[in-house]
Amino acid sequence: MSAPAPTEHQLLVVIDPTARRIDGEAVRIAKDVLCAGATAKVCLPEDPEEMARALSRRGSRRPVVVGDDAALLRIVALLHRERALSASALALVPVGESATEVALARALGVPTGPVEAARAVLDGVDRQLDLLVDDSDGIVLGGLRIPAVPAARGGGGGGTGGRGRWWEPGLRTCRTLVRSLTATGPGSSPSVAGALPSQSRGQEQGPGQGPGRGERGGHRLRVEADGVLLADLDQPVEAVSVTTAGTHSDDDGLARVVVQPSAEGGGGAPRTARARAVTVSGPDFRYRADTRVGGPVRTRTWTLQPAAWRLTLPRD
Repeated sequence: MSAPAPTEHQLLVVIDPTARRIDGEAVRIAKDVLCAGATAKVCLPEDPEEMARALSRRGSRRPVVVGDDAALLRIVALLHRERALSASALALVPVGESATEVALARALGVPTGPVEAARAVLDGVDRQLDLLVDDSDGIVLGGLRIPAVPAARGGGGGGTGGRGRWWEPGLRTCRTLVRSLTATGPGSSPSVAGALPSQSRGQEQGPGQGPGRGERGGHRLRVEADGVLLADLDQPVEAVSVTTAGTHSDDDGLARVVVQPSAEGGGGAPRTARARAVTVSGPDFRYRADTRVGGPVRTRTWTLQPAAWRLTLPRD
């Protein structure tokens, strides 16, 4: 579902400090376009605490983030914790040091040029988007993957380094892992592609391989999608991915789950499902949720919240 953005703009423009440091010219252009087309209060926070205070005093102003994917995630997470995410639509003007740092924004449909993005803030439409929430109240806008994609710049747990693009197809066309998904209608049970082959239980690998790794690779994980078993601890998997469908009007209110069997277990086609809740358990594992690496944990459940937030996007 989408609705026209308000014609009388009252904006709170939050400019991330990293954006100001790496591309002051793009920030200046975005600010000029926004201030020329709306009544805008510009906020220059230096840390998360200042950002939180500015958002708490926004009143009826619509928040506009000028920054990269990590900046967007920080504000969405903050509003989610305050249970204020549905109060108003968010808008974004992407400013990042590289294309990978605004890949989530691009996948969501936000223009990556400062002029085009700022004009979309002023003239676009508000679109409802789905959200994944885990059992520690963490959020995922695009998707998550196990194992965690290695960080490109040494990012650690909860950090913003290593911003991969593995989830981008899941938001737009699901070109890779999720192309083999078997769709189901709303309210039906997940559709699982591929039988669960019996596997012999492998020995745990020695030091250096990490918890849950079999002797020839593969992760020993139990994966359940709405209670349907997709993998068990004796069936090693190469990767697990869970993605939202992106724009809520384009989906059936279910997340997309793909389990790729490992070569250790004979490989085979991905096992796929659509589900509201996904639980992964097993030996300590890490996962990458959007730009961040989480864990290690032994169990985690992600639940899809349909139409949980709104983002202003171009009309086309």
